[in-house]
Amino acid sequence: MSQAWRPRTLLIHGGSARSDFGETSEALFLTSGFRYRRAEDAALRFAGEQPGYTYSRLANPTVRMFEERLALLEGAEEAAATATGMAAVNAALTSQLKAGDRVVAARLLFGSCHYILAELLPRFGVEVVLVDGTDLDAWAAALDRPTRLVFFETPGNPTLELIDIAAVAGLAHRAGARVIVDNVFATPILQRPLELGADLVVYSATKHIDGQGRCLGGAVLCGRALRTDVLQPYLKHTGPALSPFNAWVLLKGLETLALRVEEHSRNGLAVARFLEAHPGVEGVLYPGLESHPQHALARRQMTGGGNLLAFRTGGGQARAFAVLNRLRLILISNNLGDAKSLITHPATTTHERFSAAERARLGISDDLLRLSVGLEDPADLIADLDQALSVP
Repeated sequence: MSQAWRPRTLLIHGGSARSDFGETSEALFLTSGFRYRRAEDAALRFAGEQPGYTYSRLANPTVRMFEERLALLEGAEEAAATATGMAAVNAALTSQLKAGDRVVAARLLFGSCHYILAELLPRFGVEVVLVDGTDLDAWAAALDRPTRLVFFETPGNPTLELIDIAAVAGLAHRAGARVIVDNVFATPILQRPLELGADLVVYSATKHIDGQGRCLGGAVLCGRALRTDVLQPYLKHTGPALSPFNAWVLLKGLETLALRVEEHSRNGLAVARFLEAHPGVEGVLYPGLESHPQHALARRQMTGGGNLLAFRTGGGQARAFAVLNRLRLILISNNLGDAKSLITHPATTTHERFSAAERARLGISDDLLRLSVGLEDPADLIADLDQALSVP
């Protein structure tokens, strides 16, 4: 394979293992197990002394193609695929932690990530400190002592808060910590955390990588030694394996990822600009808008604004629900990164487990809506939003 290939080419030809049949589309190895010519071969494979596959919970040719292609795109030495994005987050964290370790994380997190960090890890003796992710002084204060891991999302879910990856990574490394970045909103097309100092990157491949709402999947990107010595034993024995069928679907999704994300971003910016000027909207949060409080940071570490935005309708939950219920084209759904435009009310869906006080602290107001802009004609999306917002 030519290492000079550019991202769009890698997304089509990278990580392809062809069989003797010469197929053009990657083969789907829908098998749980593998046979051996001799008993001695089985013993050698289990001992790691012979290449080959033993069981699809541990490795599978189709899954491996997905891992290799995603690693090439990300610029990572290795990738480990998982059954879901949350399995990837959980594996990236818990495979590296033991009782007595310390984790510093941004306070703005997806609800399930918050559960792992704020509730699950402390049960096992892990100290977790949550900070305002936009405040470098808060990061510096929290990282003034030895720390095992740092975790954050950027852009954050659902208020599109940005975190300075390079600056936080520098502080974390001085404290002896590895940095894990959830890059799902930006995708590897718009942001490259490893190049900015992150040690691991996690994805819900369910989102933009599939891009059409078909299947679940996740991935952890990292260095080869970390994958081999830390992640692989954890994944092997706990079993969050990605289905070969889902891996094949995600491989097909990767082929068009760059094209879709670029179009998503164009649509996202057009919709964000419309909403910013609409009299029925009290505020818009979108990294590509000059009005975003961290627009300068977005320009430094992202190559586009993406397709996720949040906006306030005013009038509390009642008006937000009324706007949702008037939409005719945009679908009410808590998923994101789909070809179809999807909208949700974070306070009662993705972040409903947060207390009202914590939601208020994070800017997740009762009138806040999160919109994942799809691939429809932006004029149709704008017309749908306009008619939904124009009723008092």
